[in-house]
Amino acid sequence: MPFRPEPEHTHGQPATTAVLLCNLGTPDEATAPAVRRYLAEFLGDGRVVEIPKPLWWLILHGIILRVRPAKSAAKYASIWTPEGSPLKVWTEKQATLLRGFLGERGHQVLVRHAMRYGSPSIAAQLDALKAEGATRILILPLYPQYSGTTTASVMDAVYDWGRKVRHLPELRFVNRYHDDAGYIAALAASVRQHWMAHGQPDKLVMSFHGVPERTLHLGDPYHCECLKTGRLLAEALGLAKDRYVVTFQSRFGKAKWLQPYTEPTLVALAQSGVKRVDVMCPGFTSDCLETLEEINMEARAAFLHAGGESFHYLPCLNDRNEWLRALADLSERHLGGWPTQAKADDAATRDTRARAMALGAQR
Repeated sequence: MPFRPEPEHTHGQPATTAVLLCNLGTPDEATAPAVRRYLAEFLGDGRVVEIPKPLWWLILHGIILRVRPAKSAAKYASIWTPEGSPLKVWTEKQATLLRGFLGERGHQVLVRHAMRYGSPSIAAQLDALKAEGATRILILPLYPQYSGTTTASVMDAVYDWGRKVRHLPELRFVNRYHDDAGYIAALAASVRQHWMAHGQPDKLVMSFHGVPERTLHLGDPYHCECLKTGRLLAEALGLAKDRYVVTFQSRFGKAKWLQPYTEPTLVALAQSGVKRVDVMCPGFTSDCLETLEEINMEARAAFLHAGGESFHYLPCLNDRNEWLRALADLSERHLGGWPTQAKADDAATRDTRARAMALGAQR
């Protein structure tokens, strides 16, 4: 296997530390060709679809990639922004702001973002970090709950990159933070802020991305970690068990997925006389197609059509200060023991602080 070209080794080069935030990914454009490329990579991952490859290849390329891209492109177009995909925009901001938060604490670290599918790819960003002198890299997936379909797939991409690298950096991975106190506190703060402005609902619906039920029986901890996040958030908010429900969205195909399903649950709530629901997506750290279109458009319409009167969507954590502080805390814990201290007069730190303040002023 050919190795990637390496810069000439320099003896005595100072150790440089980096954090790589990894999110799922997004098409480059809200067009059918761009969505087709994205879906081919995403649905072609054996971690995502556990069907024998020859059979799945025929289904994917013979049916799905011929029909789904145009429909999905229309959905992406409905939530696209002048800056591009919301997922891309928020993930970029999180990386920039995280470097600022860490810089304020005295850590001189490189912070970049990457997408598991699409661009910038994990391999490309790891190459870029190596070129900038990174010798220690923390891989931080933006998935609070561990799943083989997401977190493990990020690790696969890192390992695949490493197989072609001669001089590997030290690597650390963050597997999960579904019960992290800072993460739960950030979620709770977002809910309290909404309730202060709009009052409380009849029911709080916490919708997580779904996975096939068979993954639970095969040992994937995702379902349990989603339930724990929901329980801890409810406790932080002082909610009784009858005031909230944990559901799962984005079912694909005919197999049985984790239940209860989000949209049917919302319809049943409306039909039972529930007038107002607040819906949030704690497993998504950035707003994206699944939150803005699937929940705030499709699920909203289903609830109101079934007799509900008021549907409130609570945005994801995005660039909330509480979330960035939690992300900085999480990074600090996992960076422990690595050299990260910045010089007081470091120009890069001052530049990062200025960029972070500018982004904060825009919010």
